[in-house]
Amino acid sequence: MLSLDDFKKIRLEDKPIFDTHYQQYPPLHSGELFSTMISWGEYVEYRFAEINENIIILSKDRNGIVLHPPSGKRNIELFKQVMQLAVKEDSVFGFIKKTEKDLLSSQFPNLIIEEDRDFFDYVYRTSDLAELPGTKYGKIRNRLNKFTKNFSYTTEEILENNMEEVNEFLKRWCLWKDCSSDELLENERKAIIFSMKHFFDFNLKGLALRIGGTIQAIAVYEKMNTDTVVVHFEKGSPDYDGIYKAINMETAQRVRHIVPFIDREEDLGIPGLRQAKMSYQPDHFIELYYATKESLRTTTF
Repeated sequence: MLSLDDFKKIRLEDKPIFDTHYQQYPPLHSGELFSTMISWGEYVEYRFAEINENIIILSKDRNGIVLHPPSGKRNIELFKQVMQLAVKEDSVFGFIKKTEKDLLSSQFPNLIIEEDRDFFDYVYRTSDLAELPGTKYGKIRNRLNKFTKNFSYTTEEILENNMEEVNEFLKRWCLWKDCSSDELLENERKAIIFSMKHFFDFNLKGLALRIGGTIQAIAVYEKMNTDTVVVHFEKGSPDYDGIYKAINMETAQRVRHIVPFIDREEDLGIPGLRQAKMSYQPDHFIELYYATKESLRTTTF
Protein backbone atom coordinates (compact mmCIF):
# COMPACT_ATOMS: atom_id res chain seq x y z
CA MET A 1 0.00 0.00 0.00
CA LEU A 2 1.26 3.45 -0.94
CA SER A 3 2.52 5.61 1.94
CA LEU A 4 4.27 8.95 2.42
CA ASP A 5 7.48 7.01 3.03
CA ASP A 6 7.49 6.06 -0.67
CA PHE A 7 8.04 9.70 -1.67
CA LYS A 8 11.45 11.34 -1.83
CA LYS A 9 12.30 14.98 -2.38
CA ILE A 10 13.02 15.91 -6.00
CA ARG A 11 16.71 16.71 -6.49
CA LEU A 12 18.83 17.78 -9.43
CA GLU A 13 20.24 14.28 -9.84
CA ASP A 14 16.70 12.99 -10.46
CA LYS A 15 16.43 14.77 -13.82
CA PRO A 16 17.36 11.65 -15.88
CA ILE A 17 14.47 9.77 -14.24
CA PHE A 18 11.98 12.39 -15.41
CA ASP A 19 13.63 12.76 -18.82
CA THR A 20 13.29 9.03 -19.46
CA HIS A 21 9.71 8.88 -18.15
CA TYR A 22 8.54 11.90 -20.12
CA GLN A 23 9.93 10.51 -23.36
CA GLN A 24 7.17 7.90 -23.12
CA TYR A 25 4.58 9.95 -21.21
CA PRO A 26 5.08 13.62 -22.16
CA PRO A 27 3.89 16.25 -19.67
CA LEU A 28 0.78 18.21 -20.62
CA HIS A 29 0.77 20.90 -17.91
CA SER A 30 3.63 23.27 -17.09
CA GLY A 31 3.53 22.28 -13.43
CA GLU A 32 4.63 18.75 -14.33
CA LEU A 33 7.94 19.88 -15.82
CA PHE A 34 11.03 18.94 -13.86
CA SER A 35 12.46 22.45 -14.30
CA THR A 36 9.30 23.97 -12.81
CA MET A 37 9.24 21.70 -9.77
CA ILE A 38 12.94 21.95 -8.94
CA SER A 39 13.13 25.72 -9.51
CA TRP A 40 10.16 26.50 -7.25
CA GLY A 41 11.35 24.06 -4.59
CA GLU A 42 11.71 26.68 -1.85
CA TYR A 43 8.10 27.81 -2.26
CA VAL A 44 6.54 24.39 -2.85
CA GLU A 45 8.25 21.19 -1.74
CA TYR A 46 7.96 18.55 -4.43
CA ARG A 47 8.38 14.83 -3.79
CA PHE A 48 7.90 11.85 -6.08
CA ALA A 49 7.45 8.09 -5.95
CA GLU A 50 8.19 5.54 -8.66
CA ILE A 51 5.58 2.78 -8.56
CA ASN A 52 4.93 0.19 -11.30
CA GLU A 53 6.50 2.36 -14.03
CA ASN A 54 4.45 5.35 -12.91
CA ILE A 55 5.64 8.56 -11.30
CA ILE A 56 3.45 10.08 -8.60
CA ILE A 57 4.07 13.68 -7.55
CA LEU A 58 3.41 15.06 -4.07
CA SER A 59 3.54 18.82 -3.57
CA LYS A 60 3.47 20.53 -0.20
CA ASP A 61 3.15 24.16 0.81
CA ARG A 62 1.73 26.09 3.74
CA ASN A 63 -1.77 24.92 2.80
CA GLY A 64 -0.85 21.27 3.10
CA ILE A 65 -0.21 18.30 0.83
CA VAL A 66 -1.52 17.75 -2.70
CA LEU A 67 -1.25 14.27 -4.19
CA HIS A 68 -1.20 14.20 -7.99
CA PRO A 69 -2.56 11.43 -10.24
CA PRO A 70 -0.03 8.82 -11.39
CA SER A 71 1.81 9.62 -14.63
CA GLY A 72 2.34 6.56 -16.80
CA LYS A 73 0.38 3.63 -18.16
CA ARG A 74 -3.18 3.82 -16.82
CA ASN A 75 -3.44 1.79 -13.59
CA ILE A 76 -6.76 2.23 -11.78
CA GLU A 77 -5.47 0.31 -8.76
CA LEU A 78 -2.67 2.84 -8.38
CA PHE A 79 -5.20 5.68 -8.66
CA LYS A 80 -7.10 4.04 -5.80
CA GLN A 81 -3.96 3.87 -3.68
CA VAL A 82 -3.24 7.57 -4.24
CA MET A 83 -6.80 8.49 -3.28
CA GLN A 84 -6.70 6.25 -0.21
CA LEU A 85 -3.48 7.93 0.86
CA ALA A 86 -5.10 11.34 0.36
CA VAL A 87 -7.93 10.29 2.70
CA LYS A 88 -5.51 8.85 5.26
CA GLU A 89 -3.37 12.01 5.32
CA ASP A 90 -6.34 14.42 5.02
CA SER A 91 -4.65 15.87 1.94
CA VAL A 92 -5.92 17.09 -1.41
CA PHE A 93 -6.12 14.81 -4.44
CA GLY A 94 -5.62 17.36 -7.17
CA PHE A 95 -3.74 18.38 -10.29
CA ILE A 96 -6.22 16.16 -12.14
CA LYS A 97 -6.26 16.76 -15.89
CA LYS A 98 -9.34 16.39 -18.11
CA THR A 99 -8.62 12.84 -19.31
CA GLU A 100 -7.98 11.73 -15.73
CA LYS A 101 -11.15 13.44 -14.58
CA ASP A 102 -13.16 11.53 -17.18
CA LEU A 103 -11.57 8.24 -16.10
CA LEU A 104 -12.28 8.89 -12.42
CA SER A 105 -15.86 10.01 -13.09
CA SER A 106 -16.57 6.78 -14.96
CA GLN A 107 -14.96 4.60 -12.29
CA PHE A 108 -16.30 6.49 -9.25
CA PRO A 109 -19.59 8.22 -10.18
CA ASN A 110 -20.08 9.59 -6.65
CA LEU A 111 -16.69 11.29 -6.54
CA ILE A 112 -17.15 15.05 -6.76
CA ILE A 113 -14.45 16.67 -8.91
CA GLU A 114 -14.28 20.45 -9.17
CA GLU A 115 -12.27 22.71 -11.44
CA ASP A 116 -9.18 24.47 -10.13
CA ARG A 117 -9.43 27.53 -12.38
CA ASP A 118 -6.50 29.42 -10.86
CA PHE A 119 -4.15 26.72 -12.14
CA PHE A 120 -5.45 26.34 -15.69
CA ASP A 121 -2.60 26.75 -18.17
CA TYR A 122 -3.25 29.25 -20.96
CA VAL A 123 -2.40 27.85 -24.40
CA TYR A 124 -2.16 30.03 -27.51
CA ARG A 125 -1.59 29.39 -31.19
CA THR A 126 2.02 30.29 -31.90
CA SER A 127 1.00 31.90 -35.19
CA ASP A 128 -1.46 34.18 -33.37
CA LEU A 129 1.18 35.47 -30.95
CA ALA A 130 3.69 35.85 -33.76
CA GLU A 131 1.39 37.73 -36.16
CA LEU A 132 -1.29 39.31 -33.89
CA PRO A 133 -3.89 39.03 -36.67
CA GLY A 134 -7.34 40.59 -36.91
CA THR A 135 -9.36 43.01 -34.83
CA LYS A 136 -9.12 40.92 -31.65
CA TYR A 137 -5.45 41.88 -31.38
CA GLY A 138 -5.98 45.53 -32.35
CA LYS A 139 -5.19 47.03 -28.93
CA ILE A 140 -2.07 44.90 -28.53
CA ARG A 141 -0.85 45.85 -32.02
CA ASN A 142 -1.40 49.54 -31.24
CA ARG A 143 0.76 49.37 -28.11
CA LEU A 144 3.37 47.34 -29.95
CA ASN A 145 3.46 49.83 -32.82
CA LYS A 146 3.88 52.69 -30.35
CA PHE A 147 6.77 50.83 -28.71
CA THR A 148 8.54 50.10 -32.00
CA LYS A 149 8.08 53.70 -33.10
CA ASN A 150 9.61 55.08 -29.90
CA PHE A 151 12.38 52.56 -29.32
CA SER A 152 14.86 50.82 -31.58
CA TYR A 153 15.66 47.34 -30.30
CA THR A 154 17.47 44.14 -31.16
CA THR A 155 16.96 40.58 -29.94
CA GLU A 156 19.35 37.70 -29.36
CA GLU A 157 19.38 34.24 -27.88
CA ILE A 158 20.37 33.82 -24.25
CA LEU A 159 23.74 32.06 -24.36
CA GLU A 160 26.81 31.76 -22.16
CA ASN A 161 28.29 34.97 -23.54
CA ASN A 162 25.38 37.16 -22.37
CA MET A 163 24.24 35.24 -19.28
CA GLU A 164 26.00 37.64 -16.92
CA GLU A 165 24.14 40.57 -18.48
CA VAL A 166 20.86 38.66 -18.19
CA ASN A 167 21.48 38.13 -14.49
CA GLU A 168 22.27 41.82 -14.05
CA PHE A 169 18.99 42.69 -15.77
CA LEU A 170 17.12 40.34 -13.40
CA LYS A 171 18.68 42.07 -10.40
CA ARG A 172 17.42 45.40 -11.76
CA TRP A 173 14.00 43.89 -12.41
CA CYS A 174 13.71 42.79 -8.80
CA LEU A 175 14.69 46.22 -7.59
CA TRP A 176 11.98 47.75 -9.81
CA LYS A 177 9.40 45.26 -8.53
CA ASP A 178 10.64 45.38 -4.91
CA CYS A 179 10.60 41.58 -4.81
CA SER A 180 11.45 41.36 -1.12
CA SER A 181 8.17 43.06 -0.20
CA ASP A 182 6.01 40.33 -1.77
CA GLU A 183 6.27 36.63 -0.91
CA LEU A 184 5.28 35.39 -4.36
CA LEU A 185 7.63 37.77 -6.17
CA GLU A 186 10.47 36.86 -3.82
CA ASN A 187 9.95 33.17 -4.51
CA GLU A 188 9.70 33.88 -8.22
CA ARG A 189 13.05 35.66 -7.94
CA LYS A 190 14.54 32.55 -6.34
CA ALA A 191 13.00 30.34 -9.03
CA ILE A 192 14.42 32.51 -11.82
CA ILE A 193 17.89 32.61 -10.25
CA PHE A 194 17.87 28.83 -9.89
CA SER A 195 16.65 28.39 -13.47
CA MET A 196 19.33 30.67 -14.88
CA LYS A 197 22.03 28.92 -12.83
CA HIS A 198 20.96 25.60 -14.39
CA PHE A 199 19.80 27.07 -17.70
CA PHE A 200 21.81 24.72 -19.88
CA ASP A 201 21.36 21.70 -17.58
CA PHE A 202 17.59 22.05 -18.02
CA ASN A 203 17.82 22.57 -21.81
CA LEU A 204 16.09 25.92 -21.42
CA LYS A 205 16.04 28.48 -24.21
CA GLY A 206 15.76 32.22 -23.95
CA LEU A 207 15.51 35.52 -25.74
CA ALA A 208 16.97 38.86 -24.66
CA LEU A 209 15.81 42.23 -25.98
CA ARG A 210 18.27 45.15 -26.04
CA ILE A 211 17.57 48.87 -26.19
CA GLY A 212 20.58 51.15 -26.53
CA GLY A 213 22.85 48.15 -26.13
CA THR A 214 21.44 47.16 -22.74
CA ILE A 215 19.24 44.15 -22.03
CA GLN A 216 15.80 45.46 -21.03
CA ALA A 217 13.61 42.33 -21.37
CA ILE A 218 13.98 38.56 -21.41
CA ALA A 219 11.88 35.46 -22.01
CA VAL A 220 12.81 31.95 -20.83
CA TYR A 221 11.09 28.97 -22.41
CA GLU A 222 11.23 25.20 -22.81
CA LYS A 223 9.79 22.61 -25.15
CA MET A 224 7.27 20.62 -23.10
CA ASN A 225 6.10 18.11 -25.70
CA THR A 226 5.97 17.75 -29.49
CA ASP A 227 3.25 20.41 -29.82
CA THR A 228 4.03 22.95 -27.13
CA VAL A 229 6.64 25.35 -25.82
CA VAL A 230 6.17 26.69 -22.28
CA VAL A 231 7.19 30.26 -21.48
CA HIS A 232 8.40 30.06 -17.88
CA PHE A 233 9.45 33.64 -17.32
CA GLU A 234 8.95 36.90 -19.18
CA LYS A 235 10.36 40.07 -17.64
CA GLY A 236 10.73 43.63 -18.91
CA SER A 237 11.86 47.05 -17.81
CA PRO A 238 9.03 49.35 -16.62
CA ASP A 239 10.75 52.24 -18.41
CA TYR A 240 9.56 51.10 -21.85
CA ASP A 241 5.80 50.94 -22.34
CA GLY A 242 4.91 48.06 -24.61
CA ILE A 243 8.12 46.11 -24.07
CA TYR A 244 6.21 43.02 -22.91
CA LYS A 245 4.24 43.05 -26.14
CA ALA A 246 7.51 43.06 -28.07
CA ILE A 247 9.25 40.24 -26.19
CA ASN A 248 6.05 38.16 -26.38
CA MET A 249 5.81 38.57 -30.15
CA GLU A 250 9.53 38.03 -30.73
CA THR A 251 9.48 34.82 -28.69
CA ALA A 252 6.55 33.48 -30.70
CA GLN A 253 8.32 34.30 -33.95
CA ARG A 254 11.38 32.39 -32.73
CA VAL A 255 9.49 29.19 -31.94
CA ARG A 256 6.74 29.19 -34.57
CA HIS A 257 8.72 26.81 -36.79
CA ILE A 258 9.08 24.36 -33.86
CA VAL A 259 5.60 24.08 -32.29
CA PRO A 260 2.01 25.10 -33.08
CA PHE A 261 1.23 26.09 -29.46
CA ILE A 262 2.69 28.23 -26.68
CA ASP A 263 1.74 27.55 -23.06
CA ARG A 264 2.02 30.68 -20.90
CA GLU A 265 1.26 28.92 -17.63
CA GLU A 266 -1.44 29.80 -15.08
CA ASP A 267 -2.69 33.07 -13.57
CA LEU A 268 -2.86 31.91 -9.91
CA GLY A 269 -6.13 33.81 -9.58
CA ILE A 270 -4.36 37.18 -9.77
CA PRO A 271 -6.92 39.54 -11.42
CA GLY A 272 -4.45 41.67 -13.41
CA LEU A 273 -2.57 38.62 -14.63
CA ARG A 274 -5.79 36.89 -15.66
CA GLN A 275 -6.89 39.94 -17.61
CA ALA A 276 -3.52 40.16 -19.37
CA LYS A 277 -3.51 36.48 -20.31
CA MET A 278 -7.11 36.60 -21.55
CA SER A 279 -6.33 39.66 -23.70
CA TYR A 280 -4.09 37.46 -25.85
CA GLN A 281 -7.07 35.26 -26.77
CA PRO A 282 -6.05 31.75 -25.64
CA ASP A 283 -6.83 28.93 -28.04
CA HIS A 284 -7.60 26.59 -25.13
CA PHE A 285 -6.73 25.79 -21.53
CA ILE A 286 -5.02 22.85 -19.89
CA GLU A 287 -7.70 22.35 -17.26
CA LEU A 288 -6.97 21.09 -13.76
CA TYR A 289 -9.37 19.67 -11.19
CA TYR A 290 -9.39 18.37 -7.64
CA ALA A 291 -11.58 15.88 -5.77
CA THR A 292 -13.41 17.30 -2.79
CA LYS A 293 -12.17 15.88 0.51
CA GLU A 294 -15.70 15.01 1.65
CA SER A 295 -16.47 12.98 -1.45
CA LEU A 296 -13.10 11.22 -1.20
CA ARG A 297 -13.92 10.14 2.34
CA THR A 298 -17.29 8.72 1.30
CA THR A 299 -16.13 7.01 -1.89
CA THR A 300 -15.56 3.26 -1.87
CA PHE A 301 -12.30 2.31 -3.57
